[in-house]
Amino acid sequence: MSYKNVKFEKKEGIGFVTINRPEALNALNGELLGELYELYTEIKNDDEVKTVIMTGEGRAFVAGADIAQMVGLSTQEMRRLAEKGQAVMNLIEDIDKVVIAAVNGFALGGGNELAMACDFRFASEKAKFGQPEVNLGIPPFFGGTQRLPRLVGNGMAKYLICSAEMIDAGEAMRIGLVERVFPAEELMDEAVKFAKLIMTKSPIGVNVSIDAVNKGTDVDKKNGITLEKELAVSCFSSEDRIIGMKHFLDKNKEKGNPKFIGK
Repeated sequence: MSYKNVKFEKKEGIGFVTINRPEALNALNGELLGELYELYTEIKNDDEVKTVIMTGEGRAFVAGADIAQMVGLSTQEMRRLAEKGQAVMNLIEDIDKVVIAAVNGFALGGGNELAMACDFRFASEKAKFGQPEVNLGIPPFFGGTQRLPRLVGNGMAKYLICSAEMIDAGEAMRIGLVERVFPAEELMDEAVKFAKLIMTKSPIGVNVSIDAVNKGTDVDKKNGITLEKELAVSCFSSEDRIIGMKHFLDKNKEKGNPKFIGK
């Protein structure tokens, strides 16, 4: 399927998603959100796609929600926009494939929320992050008030949201908002390298581990540990578990990674 505001291509098991509204710094409007939902639904059901790298065209990842569209919305229209945006973020977060945000520039408001919905955030040294919604008289509404404290802690999340301060990639890494920072010209190569590394691991092992982390943060520690146990037990009937353990124990095994099912 072709899209107006998003570019998509597949190469060597990696799905490349590029937000493509550079004239608006890739701002998220209703149409773009709808396309992202359709595309990620397509990716979810595409067995050829093992991992996903999402980035932005031009000098922004996503500079926020489209204020020009928002300014005239009624209360009910705003509710529908928030629900659409949250549905996109939830789909990206819950998809059983690793999604890496390659943040090439501005990731503000809805752009930062989009990056936070991904499993990993790699940033260019030129990237900027922030939640400036209070300057508009509103809070973040695509999940930012919930995902940001889970990444950086309550105090820092409230500071960033209430101050609307924009931070650079180095500070974002220091507080735990991003995992790695690279020179701009190396960002995509490093994201691809990491995606290929993930694809050498057990798909079941990776997906269940991410599921345990995501779901565990929504419950207390005791229930989270129980969840971890049940997810680990569920893996014992998988071919991936058998292959991985036999590979580890085989003294005559070839160098390299085991050949997991689903790779």
